[in-house]
Amino acid sequence: MADLDKLDTAILRELQRDARRTNRDIAAAVGVSPTTALDRTRSLRRRGVIRGALLDVDLAAIGRPVQALIAVRIRPPSRRAIEAFRNWVSQLPDTIGVFVVSGTEDFLIHVAVPGNNSLYAFVIDKLTQRPEIADVRTSVVYEHIQTHNVRPVPRPAHDTAP
Repeated sequence: MADLDKLDTAILRELQRDARRTNRDIAAAVGVSPTTALDRTRSLRRRGVIRGALLDVDLAAIGRPVQALIAVRIRPPSRRAIEAFRNWVSQLPDTIGVFVVSGTEDFLIHVAVPGNNSLYAFVIDKLTQRPEIADVRTSVVYEHIQTHNVRPVPRPAHDTAP
């Protein structure tokens, strides 16, 4: 876990609100000089705390109003089969997220498609045609609420580990 102080946390909070803001705006919001804010932001990037900035796209506006979560079980559950399927499914244009999970299923696949016929085609024509697929369960997403404000876990005051 990265060692983050109050200033690092404040900069992260401001960047999560809008990563396109200028360094000067971030500095003013957290109460430091622009040079300090820039140095800290660069340090957060260098340490891998900030990995990049993403564009939040309205899926319906780009012709993908139907979302689903598809639970998939792979057989045999070998590393080779899991990794091959993960690599294949993550490259499909309808896939917007892949979760490798424990439990009954091996994967949860988040897809965004133009409509129900496209969802059916994705499941029947793509997924179930793979020989390693043992089971598929599809849940249509009625509403997807995302949070982009993830706060770091504060380090306890008595914790002195590096």
